[in-house]
Amino acid sequence: MEGKIRSSFSKVLNREMTYKTFGKRGGRLCIAFAPQNGRYYDFESFGMVDTIMQYIDSGKIYLALADSLDEISWSSKTLDGATRANNQEKWYHYIVDELYPDLKRQCGNKERAIAIGCSMGGYHAGNFFFRRPDKFGAMVSLSGTFNSDLFFGQYMDSTLYDNCPAAFLRNMPLDHPWVELYKNSDIITCCGQGAWEEDLLRGTRELDEILTRMEIPHFSDYWGYDVNHDWPWWRKQLPYFFEKFIIK
Repeated sequence: MEGKIRSSFSKVLNREMTYKTFGKRGGRLCIAFAPQNGRYYDFESFGMVDTIMQYIDSGKIYLALADSLDEISWSSKTLDGATRANNQEKWYHYIVDELYPDLKRQCGNKERAIAIGCSMGGYHAGNFFFRRPDKFGAMVSLSGTFNSDLFFGQYMDSTLYDNCPAAFLRNMPLDHPWVELYKNSDIITCCGQGAWEEDLLRGTRELDEILTRMEIPHFSDYWGYDVNHDWPWWRKQLPYFFEKFIIK
């Protein structure tokens, strides 16, 4: 199925934002987040869309590829921590308050959406899911991390805290209304144990430990020592988890 490139002006970002959609009206919304500094087209260019195309063609999934602004938030080497965190928060509100409602109108499906991504996109998938389980009912995070220290070091403020699932989940009361939504969702994380996965493996294990302590059902999968932080492995992992957990 051919995708459709779309563009809309974001009031919160004060700029035009581009994204791409695949699917038929009625499919469950699935938002894919790009790796670090990636563009909306990377997920397609590196073959990830093809791995789940059967679910798009069959009308089960309405896929949207979101653009990122990592270069002025997580990746910036010139901006101060507060500005970077604020830029991330603005982009978060673009996705949740502007893009998400548009996509829901397009797909016409009332189910909570699926958030997916690899590398930094895996973090974004987790951040959107854990911040808004009222909007997202499933996440597949491949080689993601859920703490801010890899990018911000020891810096922390209230805005960054809100974008750091490992931090806010540790402090979340077990009677918080989000917890019940988490328990009625599909939470999948996966990380290899090969080259360039060391920091991401630590982040995945950290989230695994937090969710286990909170008694939140989840599936954290650790692939072999030959499984590297790279597209060929993510192309194997995504359809595996869709078939096993997401498409029911």
